[in-house]
Amino acid sequence: MKIDFVSDVSCPWCVVGLKSLQAALARLDDITADIHFQPFELNPRMGPEGQDIAEHIAQKYGASPADMARSQEALQARGEALGFHFDFARRGRIYNTFDAHRLLHWAREEGKQAALKNALFAAYFTAGQDPGNHEVLASVAAGAGLDPQRAREILASDEFSSEVRAREKFYSELGIHAVPSVIINDRHLIQGGQPPEVFEQALRQIAGQQSSPGSQ
Repeated sequence: MKIDFVSDVSCPWCVVGLKSLQAALARLDDITADIHFQPFELNPRMGPEGQDIAEHIAQKYGASPADMARSQEALQARGEALGFHFDFARRGRIYNTFDAHRLLHWAREEGKQAALKNALFAAYFTAGQDPGNHEVLASVAAGAGLDPQRAREILASDEFSSEVRAREKFYSELGIHAVPSVIINDRHLIQGGQPPEVFEQALRQIAGQQSSPGSQ
């Protein structure tokens, strides 16, 4: 089963969605999934210095500090239930993530994309690190089993920029404007940070359709 997980590393609900998907797959011994992490930038024009998160949320979504606090409380509860710790006290700013997506593209070629994706989520949402900082990215890549020197070479160049832009354009033209968006076998779309049960039910149903007489 092919799964395209369209997301941004600065999207907290993408963490919830991924952990839920992974939990669902762990329950489905009869289903083998090949997950491709596809790029999406929530803030493609964000400068390298980033922006204060409360200011950003207020400007972009019109959310008040109370709204943000309620959202963070919900995310923390969902994260803890899925084995992921959100430390919002450390996440004071939001950053540009394009270079992180370039490394994820490279990591796919190295067979380490899932490891890097999970490490990037932890670096930003648990440790409060800047996912646009090249030294942070190289260190996270090393922790995911990738060559940090090769990561630095990629980050110092424009390598994989055109490939990432092409993938972003492809999903935008498909009508993907919110993340996480999970596309199964190029046909079935599940959006949002759904609970594991929703993914499990959908995956079972799709697998059943594949194995039924007359399915293609």
